[in-house]
Amino acid sequence: MKTLQDILFGVSIEATVGKTAIEVEGIHFDSRLIQKGFVYVAQKGVLTDGHYFIAPAISMGAIAIICETLPDQCNKDIVYVKVENSSKTLGIITSNFYDNPSKKLTLLGVTGTNGKTTIASLLHALFSSEGYSSGLLSTVKISYASNQFENLHTTPDAVAINQHLYAMVEEGVTHCFMEVSSHGIAQNRIEGLFFSGGVFTNLTHDHLDYHGDFKSYRDTKKRFFDFLPKTAFALTNVDDKNGAYMLQNTVAKKYSYATRQHADFKAQILECQFSGMLLKIQSQGVWTSLIGKFNAQNLLAVYAVASLLEIPSLSILKRISELKSVNGRFQTLQASNKGTVVIDYAHTPDALENVLTTLSTIRTRNESLITIVGCGGNRDQEKRPLMAEVAVRYSDKVIFTSDNPRNEDPAVIISEMMKGVPPEHYKKALKVTLREEAIAMAGQLAQEGDIVLIAGKGHETYQEIKGERFPFSDMEIAKQIFLNAD
Repeated sequence: MKTLQDILFGVSIEATVGKTAIEVEGIHFDSRLIQKGFVYVAQKGVLTDGHYFIAPAISMGAIAIICETLPDQCNKDIVYVKVENSSKTLGIITSNFYDNPSKKLTLLGVTGTNGKTTIASLLHALFSSEGYSSGLLSTVKISYASNQFENLHTTPDAVAINQHLYAMVEEGVTHCFMEVSSHGIAQNRIEGLFFSGGVFTNLTHDHLDYHGDFKSYRDTKKRFFDFLPKTAFALTNVDDKNGAYMLQNTVAKKYSYATRQHADFKAQILECQFSGMLLKIQSQGVWTSLIGKFNAQNLLAVYAVASLLEIPSLSILKRISELKSVNGRFQTLQASNKGTVVIDYAHTPDALENVLTTLSTIRTRNESLITIVGCGGNRDQEKRPLMAEVAVRYSDKVIFTSDNPRNEDPAVIISEMMKGVPPEHYKKALKVTLREEAIAMAGQLAQEGDIVLIAGKGHETYQEIKGERFPFSDMEIAKQIFLNAD
């Protein structure tokens, strides 16, 4: 059993009220989930301040309070610890409580705007197929041993992360591959974790509603590499103009990968079609069922990480040839009389352009390319016209529709997207507010041999409207419409 004194190791403490030599049963930052013997960590969040819930946490059984501001009146039966930053403290004490599980396995973090899920998921699949017991903490799912969990955030909270890492260690997991989001970094969810390596994919226009401007978004990502230890490696994509910047201050061992620039790990696309592509990685050829320049970069990052973690080159290439597309990432559906449907999570201008340029290199121009796309509500509004401009530039027809409107009017979101459509492309643009009806319209428009891209939601199995999540899957709707079409 850990004491409060034990788990406070490494925390910068400003003041304490009461004795810290008390046994701790658990930790949480949500007062509703506090149990008898727990430590309650009062965090100042985006929407609310956990300090307002100190009294409810005590009534639920909290025996100690971590806070940035001490209450005016302290309960004599409760221990209070004042710290400068509660969210940083949460990561440290949770790691300590669970015996620092990130130090007992190889933890690899992947950050960047696009590619995080694909790289982490493919690494998990590759290492598993090589006989390693590996874990995955991703947007799509959390997976290790025989356990599968739904994940609501790209990077879970510090308590959940350490609980899963502890369980992984107990299950004998040796390698864990984890997506590291900018929100997760900014909110200190990865504080107290020990990473053996980090990967930077790219940086494009996203999450500026949260970070305020691109520089803040970029510098938040950079923090991940700034705090990697000397024993870790830092792998960056130098095809991206921010790639070298990410590693400026890191003390980790630096490596680079690229398809266009000089780098430690290089790849080249030799052939690309709907069935897959032929790559040259480090002068060796490999066929993969994944397609697109972005997937060439993703697979190169996978190759580089596996190589740095000492898997033989031929073994890596063999496993790459066996890897399948990640759920919701350039997934294809063949409808014999309606052509090819592509489902992709692309929800940033750059990601959408990557998918559309890939389709443009494969198509013959004898068919039509129909794109269905929307933008999420209560998120970065600046990218809406940019998404629309990209869509109409590469497509023959674009149907603008709902994504996850959340608390916004989807018709207003679509109108804001339409501002990015140049006059010469007005005839290409259609507006269908209900996403299912938009997919149905694409089914009516598509002819044999055409390509239909359904972008933005990918793996998601819900649509978020006015605070509720309703069941919705692009793939399932597409199957109903395109596979059952006459």
